[in-house]
Amino acid sequence: MNGTMTQSELETYLWDAAVLLRGFIDAGDYKQFIFPLLFFKRLCDIYDEETIWAERERGEVFREDHRLELTIPKGAHWDDVRQQATNVGTAIQNAMRTIGANNPPLYGIFGDAPWTNKQRLSDSTLRDLIEHFSSQDLTLERVSDDLLGQGYEYLIKKFADDSGHTAAEFYTNRTVVELMTQLLEPQTGESVYDPTCGSGGMLLATAMELRRQGREYRNLRLYGQEINLMTSAMARMNLYMHGFEDFEIIRGDTLSSPAFIRDDELRQFDIILANPPYSIKQWDREAWTTDPFDRNFLGVPPQGRADYAFLQHILKSLKPASGRCAVLFPHGVLFRDEERTMRKRLLEEYDLVECVIGLGPNLFYNSPMEACILICRRNKDSQRQNHVLFINAINLVTRRQAQSFLESEHVAEIVQAYRDFADVEGFAKVVPIKDILANNASLSISLYVRTINGKNTPDKPLSEVIADWQASSTQLRETMNTLFQILEGSQDEVSVD
Repeated sequence: MNGTMTQSELETYLWDAAVLLRGFIDAGDYKQFIFPLLFFKRLCDIYDEETIWAERERGEVFREDHRLELTIPKGAHWDDVRQQATNVGTAIQNAMRTIGANNPPLYGIFGDAPWTNKQRLSDSTLRDLIEHFSSQDLTLERVSDDLLGQGYEYLIKKFADDSGHTAAEFYTNRTVVELMTQLLEPQTGESVYDPTCGSGGMLLATAMELRRQGREYRNLRLYGQEINLMTSAMARMNLYMHGFEDFEIIRGDTLSSPAFIRDDELRQFDIILANPPYSIKQWDREAWTTDPFDRNFLGVPPQGRADYAFLQHILKSLKPASGRCAVLFPHGVLFRDEERTMRKRLLEEYDLVECVIGLGPNLFYNSPMEACILICRRNKDSQRQNHVLFINAINLVTRRQAQSFLESEHVAEIVQAYRDFADVEGFAKVVPIKDILANNASLSISLYVRTINGKNTPDKPLSEVIADWQASSTQLRETMNTLFQILEGSQDEVSVD
């Protein structure tokens, strides 16, 4: 185990751990077990590494010698768990809880996996996992923060690939995130917020963009809220794995219980990136009518679609001078009649919308839908005031091996069009707000940007059309089979009664 691990070696090591779970639990549940074990192993290996260094340098060890001033109590170390022959899940759970209880920054970070449920993972399976992770040292000398962070992102992507419909809850297509980050141009020292942060990928992307430019990125202030316990834990682990310590990720429902409050008002941020859950129906609309934070300044969204609730929360969380946001939405927010009054006020009274970008299909897991990026800015440049830029980028998408993504040249073309804020035939159009209002306040991109020769749908090779048809047919069959199984189960329950 000497020498620095390569990225390939690390990825193989991490994925082989997940493979050990195949056949025992669903792919969508891998993350509940693999990420906490990886983080537990990393903490203990670095703790030992720092202990050895301190003893060698001055013969004694202080709590300050450890990252986060970490302490690992007796009985809660990785090696203690490794010695456990039976009730391994209980030993893992107790060790993680002990570390969380004795280190406030890590409280709750290991999530809530059912470690003690032997019907899901037996002692032998957990021992195999422990032994696999024990096969490599995850010290800083062998695995840098950057390398492990890349490995963590690799696992997130792999788990998203395997988990299908559950992927969107914790993973957004990284090429889309890269585009959103470049559009907002993060600056050193700024505050960045994601109200539905998933596994923290958008927050990290702002830092990685600054690093790519060779600029200071460690002093970005990162904030996020996430309703799902395991996913919020993943975000915290993700940031720690990348070497960040100064951040706040809080579990909770952003709409009903916003976590970032100062002097009884929403805290405000320089940058907000978000991919809110689309058109959720289960939310407290009644409470929104008397929201104490004035997040209904555009109006109260319909019960069946909370998209404009998230948007208003985001807009109220932007700093007046520097605040800007990029939000990923379904196209419906641009033109639905039930939200027309809110759109009209957004445009006419507040002039907050700066750009609308239409993206191509299949950029989201298990969904062929097209989405859009809505860019809003509290303090628009004088030349952009009372205007909105529309960019039709539906043709800028590459599909390869059943995956769709934006090429680097696609990202560059969209970013350049946004910065130029000028008409580009068949691609971009600057439209006065008065013209949008004349169109019933519709932000539908096709009303303003016509592709060349009047074509508004991309031509596809026959092979790609056939492949898409086969994929959709397979998906339909799987959905129908699941439905029939559910119906058959319901009938069985009735007959038993």
